[in-house]
Amino acid sequence: MDQTQTYLVHSLENHLFFARIMKEHAFFLKVGFLPPNGDLAKESEFLLRRFETLLSRAISLSNCVVRCRVLESGEIVTEFTDQAEQQTQHLTGTFLDRRLTAREKQLKGRECCDGLRISQGLQGQVRQLNRDGLQLVNRLIALKERILRNVLACRLFTSNYPLLIEHILREARLYRSHLMQLEGQEQKGCQEPQDGEPFWNQIMMEHALFIRGLLDPSEETLIHTADDFAADYRRLLAVNSRAMGGGAQMLTEKFRDFKQAGVEGIEACQIRSIILPLLADHVLREANHYLRLLGE
Repeated sequence: MDQTQTYLVHSLENHLFFARIMKEHAFFLKVGFLPPNGDLAKESEFLLRRFETLLSRAISLSNCVVRCRVLESGEIVTEFTDQAEQQTQHLTGTFLDRRLTAREKQLKGRECCDGLRISQGLQGQVRQLNRDGLQLVNRLIALKERILRNVLACRLFTSNYPLLIEHILREARLYRSHLMQLEGQEQKGCQEPQDGEPFWNQIMMEHALFIRGLLDPSEETLIHTADDFAADYRRLLAVNSRAMGGGAQMLTEKFRDFKQAGVEGIEACQIRSIILPLLADHVLREANHYLRLLGE
């Protein structure tokens, strides 16, 4: 790919993954608030809708542009996403635009089309998408930072763990970092995360900790398994995982399988937990994303 093609492909792939992740972050924040914090719930829902719009725009531009390996990786949508959204909408009473999921399932990769389709004006549309995404993710980062400060100061209660808020804050900053790099913007005065194995190993470790903490205490076997995964990722973080003969790859494949079984069990109401189906699918997609990065 030439430089223009690389810019377009990476921009749209970035939005297809992260805009969905961000809209779900806004959703998880919204449903975690109690009535005294209705203003924060409204602000979270506003950002949820804005990210749905951003994702819709990205989908409209992505057909025959993004790579098949990304569409087929399970990081954009999985076979469980639509049902997870349907069940979660019913359980929480918050509307989720499932048409986005249906549209993403219909996307074709550039390899399946008659060459890379770059329509007139596509570069300008993608550049505007990146700039709008950057403004939007900055607003979400500011909201997450404000929520975290108030939670840590005991001025605010939410059903989301403080570590989970820190976790989704790091992911939002990574999205911002990608957008800034794509648009050639200097990252002045801020330490943006790097999209490498240490970052994603920490994300996976924290997923294991969250799963453990959200399972019903009676699910002892699953709790012990989640604990084991957390310990394995903690060990990877303590050493150079590339020096361990593909340790991150093998571990994440096993963790992905554990997460997939978890989504199936939660959607079938066979696992006792306070894990929403959409959260289970969300962490599965992030494992698939990491595996795709490791494969490249």
